[in-house]
Amino acid sequence: MTETHSSPGPAQFPVGLAPKWEPVAVEAALYQEWVERGDFTADASSDRPPFSIVIPPPNVTGVLHMGHALDHTLMDTLTRRRRMQGYEALWLPGMDHAGIATQTVVERELASEGKSRHDLGREEFVRRVWQWKAQSGGQISQQMRRLGDGVDWSRERFTMDEGLSRAVQTIFKRLYDDDLIYRAERIINWCPRCQTALSDIEVEHSEDEGELVSIRYGEGDSSIVVATTRAETMLGDTAVAVHPEDERYRHLVGTEVELPLTGRRIPIVADEHVDPEFGTGAVKVTPSHDPNDFEIGQRHGLPNLTVLDERGVITAAGPFEGLDRFEARPAIVAALRAEGRIVAEKRPYLHAVGHCERCGTVVEPRLSKQWFVNVGPLAKAAGDAVRDGRTRIHPPEMAKRYFSWVDNLHDWCISRQLWWGHRIPVWYGPDGEMRCVGPGEEPPTGEGWHQETDVLDTWFSSALWPFSTLGWPEKTPDLERFYPTSVLVTGYDILFFWVARMMMFGLYAMDGAQPFNDVFLHGLVRDSTGKKMSKSKGNSIDPLEWLDRYGADALRFTLARGANPGADEAVAEEWAAGARNFGTKLWNASRFALMNGANTSTPLPDRAELTDADRWILDRLDTVVAGVDELFERFEFGKACDTLYHFVWDEFCDWYLELAKTQLNGDEARATATRAVLGHTLDATLRLLHPVMPFITEVVWRELTGGQALDRAAWPVPSGATPDVEAERRIDDLRKLVTEVRRFRSDQGLKPGQRVDARLTGTAVDRLADQLVAARALTRLDEPGDGFAPTVSLEVGLASGEMTVEIDTSGAVDVEAERKRLTKDLAAAEKELAGCEKKLGNPAFTEKAPPEVRAKIEARRETAEVDIRRLRERLAGLPG
Repeated sequence: MTETHSSPGPAQFPVGLAPKWEPVAVEAALYQEWVERGDFTADASSDRPPFSIVIPPPNVTGVLHMGHALDHTLMDTLTRRRRMQGYEALWLPGMDHAGIATQTVVERELASEGKSRHDLGREEFVRRVWQWKAQSGGQISQQMRRLGDGVDWSRERFTMDEGLSRAVQTIFKRLYDDDLIYRAERIINWCPRCQTALSDIEVEHSEDEGELVSIRYGEGDSSIVVATTRAETMLGDTAVAVHPEDERYRHLVGTEVELPLTGRRIPIVADEHVDPEFGTGAVKVTPSHDPNDFEIGQRHGLPNLTVLDERGVITAAGPFEGLDRFEARPAIVAALRAEGRIVAEKRPYLHAVGHCERCGTVVEPRLSKQWFVNVGPLAKAAGDAVRDGRTRIHPPEMAKRYFSWVDNLHDWCISRQLWWGHRIPVWYGPDGEMRCVGPGEEPPTGEGWHQETDVLDTWFSSALWPFSTLGWPEKTPDLERFYPTSVLVTGYDILFFWVARMMMFGLYAMDGAQPFNDVFLHGLVRDSTGKKMSKSKGNSIDPLEWLDRYGADALRFTLARGANPGADEAVAEEWAAGARNFGTKLWNASRFALMNGANTSTPLPDRAELTDADRWILDRLDTVVAGVDELFERFEFGKACDTLYHFVWDEFCDWYLELAKTQLNGDEARATATRAVLGHTLDATLRLLHPVMPFITEVVWRELTGGQALDRAAWPVPSGATPDVEAERRIDDLRKLVTEVRRFRSDQGLKPGQRVDARLTGTAVDRLADQLVAARALTRLDEPGDGFAPTVSLEVGLASGEMTVEIDTSGAVDVEAERKRLTKDLAAAEKELAGCEKKLGNPAFTEKAPPEVRAKIEARRETAEVDIRRLRERLAGLPG
């Protein structure tokens, strides 16, 4: 066995593998060694081809959840593999300042002290947030280490560090000067609790119970009925809209109708936005409180009446003034009912309602003066980059969703009414002046000048992430070397919100160079039944618990094996346990190989000197290497892992190791060759598995090779040898023979380890002569002596011909005990058959049962019939 070289890091591993793989005892020390040795540190001056990924920055308030664990596993797999392929690979880590989330956390702390941020003032509050970040923020970075993330910690960034803040100010100034940033009144998502505008991704939609009320506006033939779930907003109606081709209302277009409870008269307008098939075909128009209504109002020159303030309180003069929106709603409906204006009421009425993702408050569409990005030219460039192939989206069908978004993009509201974040670099003067200040420029001073109080949307700084983290706006070696980044790995759920924004800003800032060459979109992690994980539902899974219980490799393999482009994946604890068992299988197989002298120092003999089993496993390895390589290139992580799983478990462990045992007990030349094949196959297998399962593969590989830093070892490539199809056929015959004999032995009541005499005859015997020693060893069949008298026989059809296996079971089986067992099994099979036939003979069942249910019963009947025939034959064959 090869001794392990001493390593420069703190982790020291004993010579020889321990009897049991204990991941928690090894992972932390091994990871620290990788970091201290600089295995993950990229060199911008190297002459290797570059490969780079910037991590989707988790919130500084965040902790590792299953979505992160999936994301990070896939990114680490890609990066480790590229290092092994000879690339200068950079996986750059960092965190997002998470404006509203972080401010909410610190405000909650202040509330527990009986204070608000206003008690501290802006400067002191921001200082308090930085203090919180230093003490409590960034837990996820420690959890990333536990997962085995091979990131370059020397380049870790934060969206509010000095360099990234300079990048934010630089691009704001450029966009402003290019008339791509402006300030205007528009409808935005507003959280009355957090008192700020929200981005679309900060709004979570759910199906809530509400009430749909139909209200009659006006009198007699000139009246018109509209329906709404937000009766309180009717106080701000400035029109009723109908479709221009709706014959029911054509005579009313251009007339006015009285708005109930207010005495105001409002026009009836024709607009193609209205769906004549929905509801009554007439809609109330409240430009200040609905984005679609705002657009209608703009087209028809309608006034904008704001009737709800920042807290969601009614401001319209009258009996409802001062009521919260949810208090005003039933009060207004009651007043309308008293006037006979309610035509219909539907409750409960399920409809989509937006909620602030941080505090759960129902979001209010609200007309507000905010800062916006004019996305028109930016979005076109983002679409063109995908259309012309500079950026490729995987899976390709997701590109349609990308285009549907960027081709119909509304201007982006980037201002937030918060204190934590990048403050908008605009100053206002005493006479209405407005000046945008870039990096290094002095802001205007003097009486009356003041800076904009709003900060920028967190997604604004995140949109710069692929290039700001590499040093932009400076022309740094990192930026020159690693931009465009190679691939973005993220969930399809933020394709619209983050990916497209990075595309827009990257192309704009980097003179048309795309921020990434490939975008790999994976699905969401769901529970074992396919439901979305939620703490409130009690079905969420904490990946840290699985790390404690099963180790990082098992968690990573579980997630990677379920990852397919664009598809959601379900996970369950038994799958993590199965991945742990896979690691144990690999560990035990490695121990056997090492204890029997497997090594990589002995070169492989010429193929002519190898056995069929040797050539078969090497050919299978070549196929697996090529297949896994292609699957990783296509981001087919799940299929790649599945291929490796079945190769390791079904072929290498269950067959080749068993065949190798007989070869190791043969002559020395054959044993030496077997040790070389064992070592070569195990070495390549560890390399293939390393990107997904880095810890166990590193420990085993060190024992096998005496080397270190497996992620710097060469990625396997096929040998180029011509596959030996005849050897494969003979080994396939051997496997079939052994499988059939083992089943036959079990049917005969022989114990697995019990040896019995057997005679092998048939046309396949001579053709499989070299395999028969292994076949007898694997099936516990001894050569018969004189006076051999077989009691049972089995015929097996093989590609090489027929083989008959005659076995003498006399004295090997307790006949009476076996007869009793078989009789009991036969009775159970006959009962099962009778039950199935009864169901299938009942018209009430066959006519009403779904096809899949009938098919299941029919399959059970067929299985019972087969079992009955087998058991009767076995009983008939028992002696006496």
